[in-house]
Amino acid sequence: MIATIVRLLRLASIAICLIVIASFVVFAIEQTKTASGHQQEQVTGGAPASAGGSTAPKPAASSGGSHEGSVHKAIDEASGQLTSPFSGIVSGSSSEWATRGAKLVLALLVYGFGLGYVARALRVRV
Repeated sequence: MIATIVRLLRLASIAICLIVIASFVVFAIEQTKTASGHQQEQVTGGAPASAGGSTAPKPAASSGGSHEGSVHKAIDEASGQLTSPFSGIVSGSSSEWATRGAKLVLALLVYGFGLGYVARALRVRV
């Protein structure tokens, strides 16, 4: 009975950590793509890029990845629920990078280290 609980705690810990890490990685990739596009627009002069029709490929790329969008949405929603207890702690930051990074670190500490510690403590007691 205790061995089953220990396995479930470990599995939950790993799954939660993977979800939170995946959400942060997707956020980081999106931010770097946006920043890259913004920098390219500034280098080319800004106005010609927006008037030249560079907005046409963006909707095509978004609509083509409906499966990726639904997976991304599910990961973000799950991560949001898992990191919601830490929102009050990290709400003071104006940077989205700092907020997401702090939530990631806190989630890894609590769910990764915390649940792992509880699982080890249960295993030792039995």
